[in-house]
Amino acid sequence: MASRLILSPFTLTYYTYQCFHSTGWVGPVSIFGYFVIGTVVNKMLMGPIVSTLFEQEKLEGDFRFKHMQIRVNAESVAFYSRAGKVEHVRTDRRLQDLLHTQRSLVNKEFWLYIGVNTFDYVGGFLSYVVIAIPIFGGVYSGLSPAELSALVSRNAFVCIYLINCFTQLIDLSTTLSDVAGYTHRIGELMEEMHSIIKKQCDYDPASGDSYDFDSDVQPSHGATDTAFILDRLSYKSPFSEELLVKDLSLKISQGTNLLVVGNTGTGKTSLLRVLNRLWESSSGFFHMTTCFGPRGILFLPQKPYLTDGTLREQVTPRPVTTTVLMSMSAGSVDDERILQFLNLAGVSSLLKRTGGLDEKVDWNWYDVLSPGEMQRLCFARLFYLQPKYAVLDEATSALTEEAEGQLYRACKQLGMTLVSLGHRSSLEKHHDVVLKLCGGGQWELTRLKP
Repeated sequence: MASRLILSPFTLTYYTYQCFHSTGWVGPVSIFGYFVIGTVVNKMLMGPIVSTLFEQEKLEGDFRFKHMQIRVNAESVAFYSRAGKVEHVRTDRRLQDLLHTQRSLVNKEFWLYIGVNTFDYVGGFLSYVVIAIPIFGGVYSGLSPAELSALVSRNAFVCIYLINCFTQLIDLSTTLSDVAGYTHRIGELMEEMHSIIKKQCDYDPASGDSYDFDSDVQPSHGATDTAFILDRLSYKSPFSEELLVKDLSLKISQGTNLLVVGNTGTGKTSLLRVLNRLWESSSGFFHMTTCFGPRGILFLPQKPYLTDGTLREQVTPRPVTTTVLMSMSAGSVDDERILQFLNLAGVSSLLKRTGGLDEKVDWNWYDVLSPGEMQRLCFARLFYLQPKYAVLDEATSALTEEAEGQLYRACKQLGMTLVSLGHRSSLEKHHDVVLKLCGGGQWELTRLKP
């Protein structure tokens, strides 16, 4: 598209002049008028294609996401007797919606192709009509047959080439309709992302904070002994108008371990989403005075996160760069730390199963490890990174109370301040303050006895 659009003004200007010199004003006016008509028709045919292509891209993304969802949860689906049939029906429904939209797009593009090709072929006839008008009008009656033949050949070349220049522009309409559809979809995504970033900046001036897993620089802004300050904070789900928590005032400080409890649906995990800026608050003030990452705050979500790498990369979530490779080959100091924390988390047996810290595995970690092993491996990562604050969202739900106690004691020994979400009463002995979410926006804050 770019090369044609850049060259077209020059070729159009030159051959318009040549056409006017050969045929008079009739030639350029006829060709330009023909081009305007073709452009209007093609624009009418292109309009529905852009919106349909946008819809097709959306449905195709949904269909692929459904495939990924089945692939990730294949084992869970297999345990349900009729889940396979249900997923088959739902996936087929998405496929049929996609095929229906694709058929609609093909039908609309068919008429566009008809219009483009008609413009191309009719243009060839128009060039001879333009040449014929001055000939039958007697303009060239004084020329001999040989001279007239040469003139017709020269004028035909000029007119046909000028029409061909316009034809190339019209041919771009098929490509332009595709580009417009993709651009519309990507533009919508960029606008949404820009809107989210703008809201985050308006919501909290510290939202631009970033961290580096290899950085040794301490956060310089805010108080070093406080992680979060909440003042009359209210929040709700983006999919509901009912407040989960209303006017929550709280300060999460270093050395004071907080336990958040409450029935399902009262807003425990939603509170973490607000603190992590995944959701917006409805009202009130919220300020984070430390950074994300090591020497700051780390979240352990309810569902363990594992990457597709070696055992070392599960414990040290950073890309394997040249610096990392050099440090790996220089000594075993980092290896000793990793082995120590794997043993502390109770998953040292993974070394034998994987063949070593840096041995590549050809299986999916989610398929091979049990839920308890995945949670333990995430704790090994937490021990390795050793943040000041660790936010645990039911991070021990798949473990026994004894294993839970060992991991919590290890976190405290490593100097972490804990913010935990859970249902077990056994968690209380590891915390100093309990925040109970009662539902309907109500909450209670209680200090536990030593």
